[in-house]
Formats: sequence, C-alpha cells, structure tokens
Amino acid sequence: MLAAGAGTRFAGSEHKLLSTIEGRSVVSRSLDALCGAGLDAVVVVTGAVDLSEVLAEAGGVIAVIANERWETGIASSVHCAARWAWDAGHEAVVVGLADQPFVTSAAWRAVAASEGRIAVATYGGRRGNPVRLAREVWPLLLCDGDEGARTLIRRFPEIVVPVACEGLPDDIDTVEDLRRWS
Repeated sequence: MLAAGAGTRFAGSEHKLLSTIEGRSVVSRSLDALCGAGLDAVVVVTGAVDLSEVLAEAGGVIAVIANERWETGIASSVHCAARWAWDAGHEAVVVGLADQPFVTSAAWRAVAASEGRIAVATYGGRRGNPVRLAREVWPLLLCDGDEGARTLIRRFPEIVVPVACEGLPDDIDTVEDLRRWS
C-alpha cells in the first residue's frame, strides 16, 4: 500500500491519511481492507507523514518501507515496493493507495488472484486500484514521477487484464472529499 505522499491538495488540520471517517483514520480503513485480503505479505510504503502509531495499531506482520525519495512522486513508491518484493522472492505485487478507504478486501483478493501480467481493478467498468504487476514488468517501471502503474497500462494495453470489483475507488484528496464521506 502506498502511503508516502504529502497530500498537498488536502487543506485540513492534519494529513489526509490521519483524518477520520466515522471515527477511524483514512489509512486505518484502507489498511484493514488490505490486511483482511489474506495476501502473502502486507507492505506499506511511507514517506511524508509518520504513520508508525497507526501501523502499530494494525497488528499483524506489516513490512514498512520508508521511501526516502517520496517527493519525486508516486513512481518512486511503486519502485520501492517492487524492489522489496524482488528481494523477498515474490512473483507479483498488488499496489493500492492508502487514501482509498472504500476499496474492499474482496477487491484486493480478486486483483491478486488474476494471472495477468498487469491486472487492474474496475468498478462499474472504470479502472482504479488496486493493480497487480507481475515480476516481469517491474524493470519497466519508472523510478520518478507522478504516475505509478498508469504508465505501463497505457504503454502495454495488450497485457492489461480488467478485474471487476465491488466497492468504491474514491480517494480522499481534499477536505471536500472527506466531508462527503463523514
């Protein structure tokens, strides 16, 4: 799960990931869905904000990767996750965003179960997160910039597999987004 960005569009009194919806932080809600998916490993890429308290509360075994280059954009966080997975011997990563608290455990599982080299969650036909990236595409990932897997999705549409999912891909980017769900 990518949780490294500064959240600059969010003009609240705290970082958007620590803001609450129905008494729970955005990142906690997202992390619960990810942990509930039963994947082989749970990895959180951090950066701009200290999430150590939230991650400790989550319990279980969560690998935390500090992205020292988080300011260069989301691509560096995806790259960190892929590098961790490579070193750990995994054959794929399933990447999602910590500011999407309505993505369900079932969506994480469905995308992870896909055999596609690039598998993308779809919600009512609309692409979203999470995204599964097979090991063979990791060398093609960019190291910097504000696009994670989207670059690969556009560049190699012939290997992209859509995965129909339930839930909502809505993210919390602004205070208005948060108010809509609070």
